[in-house]
Amino acid sequence: MIQIALITGASRGLGAALAEALAPTHHIIAVAKTVGALEELDDRIKAAGGQATLAPMDITVEAAMQQLCRSIFDRWGKLDLWVHTAVHAGPLAPAGHLADKDFDKSMDTNVKATARLIAYAAPLIGESGRAIFFDDPRGGQAFFGHYGSSKAAQVALARSWQAESAKTGPHVRILTPEPMPTAVRARFFPGEARDDLADPRDEAARLLPQILA
Repeated sequence: MIQIALITGASRGLGAALAEALAPTHHIIAVAKTVGALEELDDRIKAAGGQATLAPMDITVEAAMQQLCRSIFDRWGKLDLWVHTAVHAGPLAPAGHLADKDFDKSMDTNVKATARLIAYAAPLIGESGRAIFFDDPRGGQAFFGHYGSSKAAQVALARSWQAESAKTGPHVRILTPEPMPTAVRARFFPGEARDDLADPRDEAARLLPQILA
């Protein structure tokens, strides 16, 4: 039976690289807001002999995520793997000057949407499936109030789920990628020498054994 992998945040960066790396063994359900990037990902997966279902959706829209997970259940009845790479990178700012709009979007995307997705995906993953999250420890760093606090909260949620499911499943893992030349990182470090950073495809290859272990 074919393995089913849901990748939230699949349009670019590590999410897209992992979608391609998993495609030889999994049917990929690729979720992201950027339609064009999803279509390009689909072309690459198909060219390599894989299959994907594109879901151009915003993970912060509760009804859309309910519809997505219901559709997954109706078509396949399960998920074998959920890889959560979607994240919002709020702008750098002093802790005393965080804009409500940016802070709300950071919390909605990185925390609230993650909590809802855990609730919706858990029944599909069951006891034997896997859920993968990615840490980026910026909490407490100067000017990272938007991103650092919301990303830390996201990882805390994942760690709670990991502790709760340690004996019963699913297998919840939190991995830490090497720095990559992604759009998120470019927003924080615009003048950085990108040649010194890890290629997302190389990181996907490095992380894949941990994801599937």
